[in-house]
Amino acid sequence: MTDADEHDADATGRADESVPPVAARADDVAERAAVAKRAAEAGAAVAHEHFRSDIAVETKGEDDVVTEADRAAQRAVIASIRESYPDDAVVGEEEDERKTVPDEGPAWVIDPIDGTNNYVRGVRVWATAVAAVVDGEPVAAAIVAPALGDTYTADATGAYRNGEPIAVSDVADPRGAAVDPTIWWDYDARDEYAAACEAIVTRFGDMRRFGAAQVVLPTVAAGGLEGTITNVAANPWDTVAGAFVIRQAGGRVTDLDGARWRHDSTGLVASNGALHDEVLAAANEIELDE
Repeated sequence: MTDADEHDADATGRADESVPPVAARADDVAERAAVAKRAAEAGAAVAHEHFRSDIAVETKGEDDVVTEADRAAQRAVIASIRESYPDDAVVGEEEDERKTVPDEGPAWVIDPIDGTNNYVRGVRVWATAVAAVVDGEPVAAAIVAPALGDTYTADATGAYRNGEPIAVSDVADPRGAAVDPTIWWDYDARDEYAAACEAIVTRFGDMRRFGAAQVVLPTVAAGGLEGTITNVAANPWDTVAGAFVIRQAGGRVTDLDGARWRHDSTGLVASNGALHDEVLAAANEIELDE
């Protein structure tokens, strides 16, 4: 099932999450999907070359780190995109690229290394993500996790891992589900992180935390997790590609109100669809009453 096939409304009557029409021809979407994959592979190759090396680590904030590998990988991604689309807007985490997704026209949303904290610790759970968007909506995505040996792609035809079709799990019993609290909470919001964990472990069979949203999201798409939650306004480079992969794999992605998730939404609730109400309820327990 693709994003356009999602329900008109869920069991609680919420509005449909189907993709709004975008101004892109089918042949252009196919080309953008191919470019997204090539660009993600180019960036991932650069990042992987430096993985588990003595590359210097810098801090961007209290809990955020960056390396020269992030910057070099982003430059490789952009160079690959520019070979085919020299004038498109690029939304990127590093350096001076724009930080917001335009609502009109074509653009690319890229994350050279999602999961940099894992990367600098020598943990294999990180990825390079590229999403092609038109009029603010994703039309294609590629997520390459070279240290894990996985490449996820999504286009108008569906979602794939290493070229094979994937689909969300059919688990409908919360006790058989595993859910991930994704996106990091700042130190001054660790009570919310604790609340997210409690909401998950009291509702579902198990909890995972991978530390890289662009690995977590395609894992939901491939049925390795039943859901993931956060209450923060996530950066588009951390989410757009993976959210699109989930939808093209038959899953569901909403905000905290149950409305269709967009790149500028607050909160992200993704699930296999069958358990979405339960995952949404867990997400809405994160913000504690004062």
